[in-house]
Amino acid sequence: MHNSYHRVGLGPHAVIVLHGWFGDAHAFAPMEAALDGGAFSYVFMDNRGYGGMRGAQGDYSMDEVARDALALADALGLATFSVVGHSMGGMALERLALLAPLRLRKLVAVAPVPSCGVMFDGAARQLFLDASGNKQARRTIIDRSTGGRLSATWLDWKAQYSWERSDPTAFARYFLAWSGTDFSEEIKAACVELPLLALVGEHDPRFDAALMRRTYLAWYPQARLEVLGNAGHYPMNETPLALAASIEAFLSAQ
Repeated sequence: MHNSYHRVGLGPHAVIVLHGWFGDAHAFAPMEAALDGGAFSYVFMDNRGYGGMRGAQGDYSMDEVARDALALADALGLATFSVVGHSMGGMALERLALLAPLRLRKLVAVAPVPSCGVMFDGAARQLFLDASGNKQARRTIIDRSTGGRLSATWLDWKAQYSWERSDPTAFARYFLAWSGTDFSEEIKAACVELPLLALVGEHDPRFDAALMRRTYLAWYPQARLEVLGNAGHYPMNETPLALAASIEAFLSAQ
């Protein structure tokens, strides 16, 4: 059985969208009204343990997410497709680039975790570990990752959204996967010749332009960077119209 998904558009250019740690297949909903369904067919996939895949067993690794995306593409008859990956979905996107480069058209990494993983100090690591069973810890992480500038009402909503749409065990194990996985040497050796757009929010304190220059822009010959104004780690919520426009301008370019 393939992963559950949410589809928007019936256009000829297929795009598989991989959500982040706090998301699911509907996490990009605020920007859906701006998507060109005549040109693109967006397939928003649930990771195991999220959304329609709650209760699904797995090892909750980035490799598994990538292989599940390939299996979904096969089930939908997508010979070639582009990939959008947000946050930990950006790391899974890189795994896909190693597994099936000839099937991929373009890559869009949104506030992505790079393939080298992320180092945390003791206090920060504990906060992230606590988040699987503590909604307030999730809210704190969301607040910090958006620059401490958004309303309390939205922070409460985002934490509740994540709480309701993910299994605690899967959530905990995905953190260990995206923070502790490192396949960056494979990426460097592969020298993936796919067009890649790294999109980051100007208020994202960790996944910022400097990190992108050290990783994606250094490792992908055809990578370029765009900084989204007035956004932090969740541009699909903070600046959905601008995010949709940036994604589609890149995917449409010859």
